[in-house]
Amino acid sequence: MVTLVLLPGMDGTGDLLDSFVAAMSPGIKVKVLRYPVAEMLDYEGLEVLVRDELPVDEPYVLLGESFSGPIAIALAASRPPQLVGLVLCCTFARNPLPLMSALRFGVGLLPIEAMPVGLLARLLLGRFYTAAWHRALSRALAQVQPSVMRARLRAVLSVDVSRQLEAVVVPTLYLRAAQDGVVPRSAGQHLLKIKPDMTVLELKAPHFLLQVVPEEAARSVTRFVSELALASSGVAIK
Repeated sequence: MVTLVLLPGMDGTGDLLDSFVAAMSPGIKVKVLRYPVAEMLDYEGLEVLVRDELPVDEPYVLLGESFSGPIAIALAASRPPQLVGLVLCCTFARNPLPLMSALRFGVGLLPIEAMPVGLLARLLLGRFYTAAWHRALSRALAQVQPSVMRARLRAVLSVDVSRQLEAVVVPTLYLRAAQDGVVPRSAGQHLLKIKPDMTVLELKAPHFLLQVVPEEAARSVTRFVSELALASSGVAIK
């Protein structure tokens, strides 16, 4: 059996991925990793935590959603022995908004706790916005200390794992949201320029792709994992 190791978005709780996990094929074991809610860690620190949680005795595919894309890329670049594939979802190898790079010096002053969740939810969800998703996002964000969210935003504004992406040798799938209002299309184009053999699949969804079109996303990921399982063991996942 191939395990799907799922790295969550910036909230790091993993709570917003329940619908996607439920839609995944029962033939695939899904392991959702969760980040500390009260410890300020940069990408390197989170990479260390994730590495300790990776399977050591079974093949797995690593999925990095949004904020976690650079972590997944860095890990894949180190070529851990059981890694057979990489999925990148609505993510980036370097700061997707370079014009905001200078803001990293003032991130510590941002009033994260006063952030209007309603506006953020509409940005992340687009036309799929509902009161239920608003509440779910509020619950997830409420678990995370504002200082932790500021640290993660600062990390995004300074990250660049482009060179590590060049070292990734496993098959890679990029899930791109057609209506992504957070990560611009240029971020995916940068990934494809570095790794031209990467498979790109665009879904009609906002940035919260795994959340609002979970069945379609799960089918795509299941197909990708199944092909890798078939190639390595001769057994397809249904």
